[in-house]
Amino acid sequence: MKNKITKSFAGKRGDKIKSDCYIELKKKSAGGIKLKLESKVSSMYGSQIEDLIFDMCRSFRLRHAEIIINDFGALPFVIAARFESAVRRSEPEFNCEYLLEISKKNKYKSSKERMRRSRLYLPGNEPKFYPNAGLHQPDGIILDLEDSVAHSEKDSAQILVRNALRSVDFYKAERMVRINQLPKGLDDLKFIVPHNVHVILIPKCESAEQINLVEEEIGRLKSKHKIKNDIFFMPIIESALGVINSFDIASASNMNCALAVGLEDYTADIGVQRTDEGKESLWARSMIINSAKAAGIQAIDTVYSDVTNMEGLHESVIEAKMLGFEGKGCIHPRQIKVVHEAFAPTSEEIDKAKKIVMAFEEAEAKGIGVVSIGSKMIDAPVVKRARKIVKLAENNNLLSKNWREEN
Repeated sequence: MKNKITKSFAGKRGDKIKSDCYIELKKKSAGGIKLKLESKVSSMYGSQIEDLIFDMCRSFRLRHAEIIINDFGALPFVIAARFESAVRRSEPEFNCEYLLEISKKNKYKSSKERMRRSRLYLPGNEPKFYPNAGLHQPDGIILDLEDSVAHSEKDSAQILVRNALRSVDFYKAERMVRINQLPKGLDDLKFIVPHNVHVILIPKCESAEQINLVEEEIGRLKSKHKIKNDIFFMPIIESALGVINSFDIASASNMNCALAVGLEDYTADIGVQRTDEGKESLWARSMIINSAKAAGIQAIDTVYSDVTNMEGLHESVIEAKMLGFEGKGCIHPRQIKVVHEAFAPTSEEIDKAKKIVMAFEEAEAKGIGVVSIGSKMIDAPVVKRARKIVKLAENNNLLSKNWREEN
């Protein structure tokens, strides 16, 4: 009988490739498993890599194949993802899945009110950025399956992101995934929902119905996999239609935690060039802010694309803060510190907020219904804003733990 061969591959190779691997799989009808490994770390980790591959072969009931691995320092979760991708590509109808054990460091939850000043985008098919991303202390880390991933690698990125959610220590950053534009994005969810994700970013959102579709599919997957943790949504508005429907989108689900704006696609949609001054997008950004606030969720500004201009980034964040945004996207780790510092309240804002909060608490303790500072009456919205500023100051380590006693 002639030996039938089916060939497939996954991953990357080349002189500049780091923390990744290239796997070539030739499925045969006879001959057993033959593994050829080329790696600079084979003397230290070669046996572990081989054990992983052979265990995956047993899990996938793969008995006859020639496997070639060119390793460039890939971690186990990457090697496992690349091999699974190669197996799936060799037989698309074969619904195999190899799940690494979830790290204990990844078993933390999020909340709807969590601070989201910064969110760092990581390309979904570039594992070299993953292990150290949390060290830069962004509020959230976005594993991106959409624009940063080539169409031919969408399937591989799904598996890589799934494995990263299970294995990579993101140092308590909120774990986010940007899915593809619907309806493709609905297929992404099965690789995300069961694996301790906190926020799903829904790109190019234009209607409340899209939020409902995502919520329905997430509900189905949570029920199937017995997932109890909350999974929040962050719709991204990137078109004229999306801006017009922004309040309907923002209020479409109780699981919406924020509403974000993406200006590259928005300006292209309305046929203008995006500028640093931003007059062309002021109305859209204001709509996003008002829609978010009216729905009781956070408003998140777009990314600042010039990663070398820290002064320009600082000015952009200050403007965003003045408009009412509470966070901004980051495309490079060096932007995170600038974003955090710019969103932090000023000393004048903190002093005023402390006085308002203390005056309210003192009046409340005495059973006084009317609160005032000097000749100015303080109503509930003012107190709410003051408490938010105090909380933000505490999160930025700008207040001592005993500031009430000190004042």
